[in-house]
Amino acid sequence: MSGLPEIPDATVARLPIYRRSLVQLISSGESTASSADLADLAGVNAAKVRKDLSYLGTYGVRGVGYDAEMLLIQIDRALGLEFETPVVIVGMGNLGQALAHYGGFQSKGFPIVALVDASDDKVGQEIDGLTVSHFDDLARTVSENGISVGIIATPADAAQKVCDALVDAGVRSILTFAPTVLQLPDSVPVRKVDLATELQILGYYQQREGGEDAETA
Repeated sequence: MSGLPEIPDATVARLPIYRRSLVQLISSGESTASSADLADLAGVNAAKVRKDLSYLGTYGVRGVGYDAEMLLIQIDRALGLEFETPVVIVGMGNLGQALAHYGGFQSKGFPIVALVDASDDKVGQEIDGLTVSHFDDLARTVSENGISVGIIATPADAAQKVCDALVDAGVRSILTFAPTVLQLPDSVPVRKVDLATELQILGYYQQREGGEDAETA
């Protein structure tokens, strides 16, 4: 048991937004943050902010707000950001290489420490200071680097094989960009980023907005 409180999934999804808002406030010289401040920056209402933060065991002072630095520490603790979490990217196509070059993972506590691919054309290449390892060596790569998070950046037809190999190697969490549903143990959380689906959803709203404009013309 981790000793951390059980937090609803919807609240967990908002914690990184509150964190980003706190960093913004602190960097501008603010030492306190009201629920209204966080609500404005996060795009939710103040009551929801207070409810979400209550799961962390923290309550603001009426008329003052929250101690910004302390609240940031509590959110970092809840999100497991107190210590760095090593990450491996599997799949060194265009997307995988773009992710490898992205410096935001390191700054958020998730350094990319290994790159893996099954293609002999990719293995041995150096990308942003890391040498691409062969997929057959995935278990050893995970073990030697203490990796606990895997990013899948492969085509859909290879994603389940990669997922199984990551789980077998001891990876405890997976982020996938593959447009397919993965089967994995309940003990291994997975987050899916489907860029095409997100664009299609935007297409719906764009079409609806265009239709409303046409109706009022």
